[in-house]
Amino acid sequence: MYRDTHSKIIGYLLWIFGFMGAHRFYYGRQITGTIWFFTLGLFFIGWIIDLFLIPGMDESADIRYRSGPTDYNITWILLTFLGVFGLHRFYMGKWITGIIYLLTVGLFGLGILYDYWTLNGQISSKNMMHGSL
Repeated sequence: MYRDTHSKIIGYLLWIFGFMGAHRFYYGRQITGTIWFFTLGLFFIGWIIDLFLIPGMDESADIRYRSGPTDYNITWILLTFLGVFGLHRFYMGKWITGIIYLLTVGLFGLGILYDYWTLNGQISSKNMMHGSL
């Protein structure tokens, strides 16, 4: 049995900006997220197709990632809309890198792409550590 870690509503909200791949990164699809990021959602064709693929991506992410006190949805909303200020890092308790992001516009934008690639794993690890205490 698995707990719901990701939300279809948040997935569709990020899909609106999906031509940049945000929803694909959210569901743990880093490679295709990067392709969407650099090709504007495969020239918007893949972005439109994703409208129908989100329920399956949501189910896969729920199975793959560990639930816990750090909420995936809140963290991803903070990253996607306020990541340049490091608010997602402050939320996860990563104060030093949060301050660095705040002072460097998300570490000059490269930190944002790094977090798109690794955020689900960061949250899952944090939740796993909390569960083992």
